[in-house]
Amino acid sequence: MWRSRLVRLAGALVLAVPTMVMALPPATSLRPEMRPDPRADSLPRVVTVSTQASPLAVPRSIRPQLRGALTATLPTATPPATTAAADAPTTEGFSDWLRGFQARARSAGIRQATLDQAFSGVSVLPRVLERDRNQAEFSRALWDYLDSAVSATRVANGRTALARHRDILTQIERRYGVEAEVVVAVWGLESAYGAMRGDTDIIAAMATLAYDGRRRDFFEEQLIAALRILQAGDVSPRQMTGSWAGAMGHTQFMPTSYLEHAVDFDGNGRRNIWSDDPVDALASTANYLRHFGWTTGQPWGLEVVLPQGFDFSLTGEQVKRPASFWNAQGVRLAAGGQIPDHGDASILLPAGHRGVALVIFNNFHVIERYNPADAYVIAVGHLSDRIIGGEAFRGSWPREDRALTRAEREELQQRLVTAGFHRYGVDGIIGPQTIDSVRRFQASVGWVPDGYASLRVLERLR
Repeated sequence: MWRSRLVRLAGALVLAVPTMVMALPPATSLRPEMRPDPRADSLPRVVTVSTQASPLAVPRSIRPQLRGALTATLPTATPPATTAAADAPTTEGFSDWLRGFQARARSAGIRQATLDQAFSGVSVLPRVLERDRNQAEFSRALWDYLDSAVSATRVANGRTALARHRDILTQIERRYGVEAEVVVAVWGLESAYGAMRGDTDIIAAMATLAYDGRRRDFFEEQLIAALRILQAGDVSPRQMTGSWAGAMGHTQFMPTSYLEHAVDFDGNGRRNIWSDDPVDALASTANYLRHFGWTTGQPWGLEVVLPQGFDFSLTGEQVKRPASFWNAQGVRLAAGGQIPDHGDASILLPAGHRGVALVIFNNFHVIERYNPADAYVIAVGHLSDRIIGGEAFRGSWPREDRALTRAEREELQQRLVTAGFHRYGVDGIIGPQTIDSVRRFQASVGWVPDGYASLRVLERLR
């Protein structure tokens, strides 16, 4: 959507997929910032947050990031001269920042009455700063992530949620053309079907992070968006709750995404994604996916089996061919039969040639708009299939492998540069460019050139 640096606000556990690793900037259990081009070598990290069991609760996996810019541009804040505020926030310092921010907010069209109501009783939240500053990296392989994201419990809870809300989901599907099970799958990954929506005061959290200063402009933009929501009367200040990083409601919209895509589906005059009734949140999610080109009836992807002698240079999201091409190459559905014609498609090997192989269609890329990590897209797609009775993946995963640490990913890239296979720099993020570099290295040593950035590749480079 935008070729810009993504900021993922991650929480307790970060997934690092060996073939596609997501980078973690500052923040919380929820994310935001400008979404990068999914084909760039810069992708976000996937997060899993554990919780105590509840009727529909399963570990929360990730949530939506910022997808959109404010219509009106907020005047740029003056960055802090030092990091003192970040190191030791003070009441006086917060008051000084708030006065300056309110002036900028008024110039962006926020009324003083809205500001007075929104900031009544608001102060710095130390726990938000603590969460923001303490985000250790934990790596999980794709298959471990999917074990949780598409667990038997999550599938069962998804079927229960689909049945419970079938009538309204049918109406949403008719209006927006997005299948009910896909909307439910997003809901399941983002908030455990509404069980884990977050209870942090969004105004206080955004103000705290903006005052902290490390990414002041971004969080002030989110704060202005939140104030616009309040000014429109969709929710009251203290009812506007969510994650400590600003994502809100059943499907975890950032304030800017809310402004662009939230809808009042039940017609009560408010776009209420915070209510126990998920109708507006579910419809907003469908509206979001429709906006980015969802095709009704098109699979997100299908599991396939590759023939002996397959040309692995044809794999990856950047290679798009019609179904007839893949069928002529001998690619077949894992369940049997030829690939159906749903438009141009790509062959994806998220764990290399020893893992599950997928043929992916345009709807895969639409889900990427919600979160550009392959792991997230596969989880949403596979969970949606399982919710309506689809089978688990038939293929196996290389479970003896482990995810590379960030230091190892950087080392792999540096060694590829030194060996003359990589010219895109070292950032610790395994995206399409690094995958292509790995593929060329693998070919040079006689290995299957599947682009899988594994520990074995690193050890060979060493």
